Amino acid sequence: MNFYDFGFEDEVLDGLEAMNFIAPTPIQEATIPPLMQGRDLLGCAQTGTGKTAAYLLPIINRIFLGEFEEDAIKAIVMAPTRELAQQIDQQISGFGYFVSVSSLAIYGGTDGLAWSQAQRSIERGTDIIVATPGRLISMLNLQVANISKVSYFVIDEADRMLDMGFYDDIMSIWKRLPPTCQIALFSATMPPKIGELANSILKNPIRMTIAISKPPKSILQSAYICYEAQKLPIVVGLLGSSSEHKTQKTVVFSSSKQKVHQLSLSLKLKGINVAEMHSDLDQITREQVMRDFKTGFVDVLVATDIVARGIDIDDIRVVINYDMPHDPEDYVHRIGRTARGTDGRGLAITLVNEEEQKSFYLLEQFLGYSVYKVPVDAEYGDAPTYDPESLMRKASKRGNGRYSRNKKGVRAEAFKVGKSNSRNKRTIRKGSSQSARRHKKDN
Repeated sequence: MNFYDFGFEDEVLDGLEAMNFIAPTPIQEATIPPLMQGRDLLGCAQTGTGKTAAYLLPIINRIFLGEFEEDAIKAIVMAPTRELAQQIDQQISGFGYFVSVSSLAIYGGTDGLAWSQAQRSIERGTDIIVATPGRLISMLNLQVANISKVSYFVIDEADRMLDMGFYDDIMSIWKRLPPTCQIALFSATMPPKIGELANSILKNPIRMTIAISKPPKSILQSAYICYEAQKLPIVVGLLGSSSEHKTQKTVVFSSSKQKVHQLSLSLKLKGINVAEMHSDLDQITREQVMRDFKTGFVDVLVATDIVARGIDIDDIRVVINYDMPHDPEDYVHRIGRTARGTDGRGLAITLVNEEEQKSFYLLEQFLGYSVYKVPVDAEYGDAPTYDPESLMRKASKRGNGRYSRNKKGVRAEAFKVGKSNSRNKRTIRKGSSQSARRHKKDN
């Protein structure tokens, strides 16, 4: 199948050709026809499978054909982060290069001038608004934007939206849309809360699940079982002047803004060309950091999960998880930042301390295979033994399958493990509200 089979106008096909889009991905092949027909849709596919083009191309084609009301905002695309909103807006410009379609990205962290410019753009007439929930709510409350005639509403990265606590904002925006508005909801995972949201806002939707959220085989995964104090020396060894990874574009993920800042400073003191990325940075700084990283002015980006989803940088070669992610899906999205280059290969390294062994074990059950454990070099001292099953049994006795709270009073794990006929089969359940609060605080 190719893009000609969808019935796109020649001008849209010219844009696809200019962007070197040759054949549709499975998610595009499955979702573009019903979206072109005006059907509501619930799509599940992991990041990097082409979801953005899947919902943008029908919008652009239908706007070009004049199917939507002329003097109105025709489509709204909701994204969880400003970085993803910027990226979607850039793709609209690419796909619509030969089509007279206007777009505007609105997000938090900007100054009054950007707000005024956005307001003037809306007043002059904008076809597509790409927005983060909070900033769109602000514009609606100030009556800057009128969405009562919007024909097309997309929620991208819906699972992340809910994890970040945007459910009320989504529902508030949805209530202001006309009953005839076509809605598309895309998610990388399909937890029960996504199903509940879909049942609330979608009308007789088409449901498409393309792939289980698992890392591609082209990513070489490995782990170091170590003590917490050994993590920094190991990372310095991996990225230092004598390392083969020294000049390779690398993202190091850590669990909190404070830890990202401290780790970035520590790596700079070791002579590593590094920058930090988290939500405490203002918008101008964040954009500059991303430009420096994309252009190679910075080799290593230390970040929270704010860049784990939706940011396409083709030549990231290495991803290092300095801390275990909150859940398996976050792991998939983190390491999915690599293996996007021309050869489709990448390296993912996870540092696992004693307390994180239980989470890493559950991650391996989710993946369905064991991740290679790299022996810790003797120069870093003795390393702990990897024995998660013993720790799991002790935890099970204490909490009937759920881990107890840690020293800070925060739930250490939000998984429950149940026995089955096979040692490799486990039931993994993920907590929601606690994880969402922690994610909003950290990022």
